[in-house]
Amino acid sequence: MSDTPTIAVVGSGPIGAAYARVLLESLPHARVLMFEAGPQVTERPGESVRNIADPDEKARARERSQGPQAGEYRDSLGLPSGTIVEGMFTARQGTHLLDFGGEGSAHAAAFPAAAAATNVGGQGAHWTCAIPRPAFSEKLDFIADDEWEELVSTAEDLLHKQSAAFSDSPVGAAIRTLLDHEFGAELPEGYGVSTLPVAGDPQPDGTMRWAGTDTVLGPIIEEGTDTAARFELRDLTLVRRIEHDGARVRGVVVEDLRTREESFVAADAVVVAADAFRSPQLLWASGIRPAPLGRYLTEHHVVIATVVLDGERMSELVSDDELQAELDRRAMNPADPVAAVNRIPFSEPEHPYSAQIMYAETPPFPLDPDHPAAGNRWGYINMGFGVRKFPRVEDGVTFNDDELDYRGLPNFTIEYALTEREDAEIAQATERLRRAGAALGSFIAEPRLLPNGSSLHFMGTMRAGTDPATSVADPYSHVWGFENLVVGGNGVIPTANTMNPTLTSVAIAVRGARRLAEELAAS
Repeated sequence: MSDTPTIAVVGSGPIGAAYARVLLESLPHARVLMFEAGPQVTERPGESVRNIADPDEKARARERSQGPQAGEYRDSLGLPSGTIVEGMFTARQGTHLLDFGGEGSAHAAAFPAAAAATNVGGQGAHWTCAIPRPAFSEKLDFIADDEWEELVSTAEDLLHKQSAAFSDSPVGAAIRTLLDHEFGAELPEGYGVSTLPVAGDPQPDGTMRWAGTDTVLGPIIEEGTDTAARFELRDLTLVRRIEHDGARVRGVVVEDLRTREESFVAADAVVVAADAFRSPQLLWASGIRPAPLGRYLTEHHVVIATVVLDGERMSELVSDDELQAELDRRAMNPADPVAAVNRIPFSEPEHPYSAQIMYAETPPFPLDPDHPAAGNRWGYINMGFGVRKFPRVEDGVTFNDDELDYRGLPNFTIEYALTEREDAEIAQATERLRRAGAALGSFIAEPRLLPNGSSLHFMGTMRAGTDPATSVADPYSHVWGFENLVVGGNGVIPTANTMNPTLTSVAIAVRGARRLAEELAAS
């Protein structure tokens, strides 16, 4: 290895960003090349699209992130027009379905809502910025508690954690009071009703600048810094395969999607952080095929509902003047509908679910003007209870070398099913959601379970662990059998999980990056 090691990072989301930053700050002579198949959709690389004030610009940034479902922008993204069909299903803005219905789409009948974002920043440019800590059995048992505390604190710093966002909202406080009356006696100390930790930076006017992947990149994208001089981000560049000898990687073969030219980029180490499906796909396409690759797929299933707040109950806790002051403050940023976010965190054994309670002035869907809940002055609650999926080897992806996807990589089929164990907890979570809704008001959208894949938080497909028979990577995220190949992202999480796993994945990435930096420094 040279005195100036080069690390190739595949994927530009929060996890790839964490690897890039920690490596550059740990190795004063290292160089990091980051490859992203999608375009840069914001002026600042990876910035949250939620921060774009202009609605048209925001919509454009989201559509350009939608890969094969990017409409008129497909040609500029290096995508053939044949990847789209009329009448296709669509995903939420900023993402595209894996099984989008066109030529070369994945096969996901058992996981139909699975989607991805293809842009600089990945889903870190589109996420809701929730960063709760894992707890109890959600934590990784091969990391000691004291080390984990330091890792997760570092991850919170990278993401600009705010533990009391919107805590000054009197309506948000009243919602917590009502929920505490309903559930407080059942919950363990430290795991009661509280505000949801989020990633971002509060602004002087009371609004929030939401954290994107740019937040994690930090100084390495700031002009004039030493680390920025050693960092290069190449958008619209697809990594086609990893070159290796079975024990060490030599670099990556990339395609410039603007010119269609392929080239080899030598690297002293490769970090694959593309996402929970495309990372295993790249390993498979490169002939790296451990038995657990793509298996043990999990997500957190979500039961959702919408509630109209009860004015009588709320007015006992919030004065008219307080409500009007909050409405006036909210009017300063009408483009961001979220006014307060509360939660009931995961705890065992009595509350193995994560509840997220979002207060907004308008419902997430149009209400008939004649509906009795239309125009409710007190607002509405969009509520979801996250439920864990227990890892099974039966759940996962199978790859097909004889069928290529729209990018020319081996296509895959997702196999997935809920068991009686999940069904029981989903039923219990639904009952809890009904109690929460009744404590706050009345339902205008009844509780319902979202389709498989809806969480967009896909885990387990490159799981880390202590046994190569059941894990793709070792406890430091090195692929078993390789000296200089590392994987990162939600796919590395081996546990059942009920909430947004971004914080967990960043913490794991910090650990993996530190170990890789030590190894490169010693080489």
